[in-house]
Amino acid sequence: MNGSLYEIKLYFAYTSPYSYLAMQPACDLELSHSVRVRFIPYGVNIRKVYGPLDREDADRRKVRYLYLDARRIAKERGLVIYPPKKIFSARLAFYGGLYAASNGQFWPYSNRVFDRFWKQVLDVESRDAISAVVAEVGLDPAEFLRYADTGARADLDACFAEADRDKVFGVPTFIVDGEPFWGEDRIEWVIRKLDAMGFRR
Repeated sequence: MNGSLYEIKLYFAYTSPYSYLAMQPACDLELSHSVRVRFIPYGVNIRKVYGPLDREDADRRKVRYLYLDARRIAKERGLVIYPPKKIFSARLAFYGGLYAASNGQFWPYSNRVFDRFWKQVLDVESRDAISAVVAEVGLDPAEFLRYADTGARADLDACFAEADRDKVFGVPTFIVDGEPFWGEDRIEWVIRKLDAMGFRR
């Protein structure tokens, strides 16, 4: 809870196209309902979930289809999603998101990271690139790098531990009153539940 606002959670990853698609609808919930969305980073082992992606098998075809759908949805919303050419680690970008959130700049930072990563113009594994985004939203890149080298790992581990307690297995996942809703297309069910709980503004 935050004052009179009811807290719901959204587990996300910067390297998940469906997380990108869920972000604005999640933000809109704070306008339509008396809720605060807490954005929590969560990593998924892509190779473990989908298998080796360099083989022309069913797993690879499934991933290609998921990107096809993501690009269809993105196009409808005026967003750009270019499938990445490799599997990226989002850890450093997560550190930036945690640092930005602690300084009141989560949205400006995250909007830039999502937009640029999915346009293939941001290397989320580059300390220089992430530091530049941090600086762009008015925060101290040197302080961010100190955080990345000290407390960030423990903070991210705490997020993953919370995800385990919430039984999260993928992103994006909303948690409302302990109930999981996996996928950006589950937003309507989230809205119905919040309406039933009396949180519509």
